[in-house]
Amino acid sequence: MELVKNLIGEELDLFEKKFASQTNVSNPLLKRVLRYIIKNKGKQMRPMFVFLCAKLSGGITEQSYRAASLIELLHTATLVHDDVVDNSMMRRNKFSINALWKIKIPVLVGDYMLSQGLLLSLENDDYQILKITSRAVKEMSEGELLQIEKARRLDIQEDIYFDIIKSKTASLLSAACSAGAYSAKNDDDLTEYFRQFGEYVGIAFQIKDDLFDYGEANIGKPTGIDIKEKKMTLPLIYALQHADSATKRKIIYIVKNQNTDKQKVNEVISHVRESGGIEYASEKMIYYKNKALNMLDKYPDDPTKAALIDLVNFVIDRKH
Repeated sequence: MELVKNLIGEELDLFEKKFASQTNVSNPLLKRVLRYIIKNKGKQMRPMFVFLCAKLSGGITEQSYRAASLIELLHTATLVHDDVVDNSMMRRNKFSINALWKIKIPVLVGDYMLSQGLLLSLENDDYQILKITSRAVKEMSEGELLQIEKARRLDIQEDIYFDIIKSKTASLLSAACSAGAYSAKNDDDLTEYFRQFGEYVGIAFQIKDDLFDYGEANIGKPTGIDIKEKKMTLPLIYALQHADSATKRKIIYIVKNQNTDKQKVNEVISHVRESGGIEYASEKMIYYKNKALNMLDKYPDDPTKAALIDLVNFVIDRKH
């Protein structure tokens, strides 16, 4: 992502300082947990989308920094809560908050980060940005609940899968893009344009994440974890749709009843690979990536557009 870092490196450095100020607290326990979170947080992909969409839409403003902070606070809060819900002990090859502190602490820390983000917007009258991000949180919760409901019966079809990932994953990325655009120019049509752009990127991002579950690379979480959690991802959905009745029943039985048996899980992974599920999901991922990139065609070629294209490609080409 050299183009991105060269173009908005200074803005990202300033963002780091502003974000750190949002988590500067006096409570010793909260300070310790937040320090651990910040030390081990990810690549700042969502703030990058905020800044690049703002820059392409007219320019980065102070509201852009607040939007990026809000998105990052919400994103981090959801990751902390996800680790509690999933009982995950690892996050990015490090111990999760859930692994290091009793369950009550990560729940409360996630709540704190969520409320801190809300206050940041309210205290600066960023009501439209707050509306954009609140809608994303609502959709994320709905998507997670829909996924849980479908996991109980394993009756998910491809259209339901896309409904889930639009809400669960793509909503926050689309919020980052639309909030960035709005922070540069208070234009509803432009905001919606970049919301759609972000949704396409988010869908491609989630399919990439699904594919990791069937790979062999060290990505910071075990292979087959989605199967163990009875998550019906696109490669598995495709494999089931193209399996004969006996094979389909066998796979569903394993996912339902033998999902902690490593050998059985590996059987499912092998079948998905052999059925063409990986290739099909990869084609869908590229399809949505191209839909996003095509939306940038109306903008003249310049360093900001090139950096945004570079960032979209990174989402698809990333190794973890």
